[in-house]
Amino acid sequence: MLTWAKELGCNYVRLAHYPHNEKIVRMADKMGLFVWEEIPVYWTIDFTNLVTFANAQRQLTEVIQRDKNRASVIIWSVANETPLSAARNNFLLKLVNHIKVYDSTRLISAALLTRYENGVGIIDDKIGEHLDILSFNQYRGWYGGDLKTAPDAKWMTIYDKPVVVSEFGGDAKQGLHGTIEERWTEEYQEYLYKQNLLMIEKIPNIRGISPWILTDFRSPRRLLPGVQDGFNRKGLISDKGVKKKAFFVLRSFYKQKKLQYK
Repeated sequence: MLTWAKELGCNYVRLAHYPHNEKIVRMADKMGLFVWEEIPVYWTIDFTNLVTFANAQRQLTEVIQRDKNRASVIIWSVANETPLSAARNNFLLKLVNHIKVYDSTRLISAALLTRYENGVGIIDDKIGEHLDILSFNQYRGWYGGDLKTAPDAKWMTIYDKPVVVSEFGGDAKQGLHGTIEERWTEEYQEYLYKQNLLMIEKIPNIRGISPWILTDFRSPRRLLPGVQDGFNRKGLISDKGVKKKAFFVLRSFYKQKKLQYK
């Protein structure tokens, strides 16, 4: 997997949404890839449940103790797409403070939700005040939003902090071809990447991206016959190891950035 990441041309990977096998982090050390590590504080868990918090805190402690001396690890993440509430804010803030006790040297983030007002995407999650990096997931052109106008989309943040788009993308069945208007085709996914990358470059304070996702993976919730068949098809590479057209769009983007910042 990390060999494909290097071939793609990226310098950082997000290991979502749970602590991965330590072999991955060791390999990232050897290959010179930066790593975002995360625990499964995901969606609508019970943020008022003390047992749930203890579970999250324990997982966070274990992954930090295991990997805090790994050169590749640069970000600890405390959550992914958690709806706003006072209980959630308290839960996450306690995790942020817990990280600082065990490792005061690394950056802290979370994949946040954003909101829209008068057509402008706004990053103003209250927990952002306590994070080093503002990260958010967005799926323009897949779960909503128009691709044609994506490059003209407006974004703003109330925080003067670096921004990372922690997820973006859309599904395509490898080998399924059609026009850029036909969802699930490689051409649609290719167009989606082109338009999203043009949009992302204009986001204030943008400092990085982690597209969702490098390879197709099994997901029992994805049941569309003949297309998903129990797989999430958002991968740039199929479950058989075949690269989709969007892979080459992103590889070209990374190559351009590398030349730009040499």
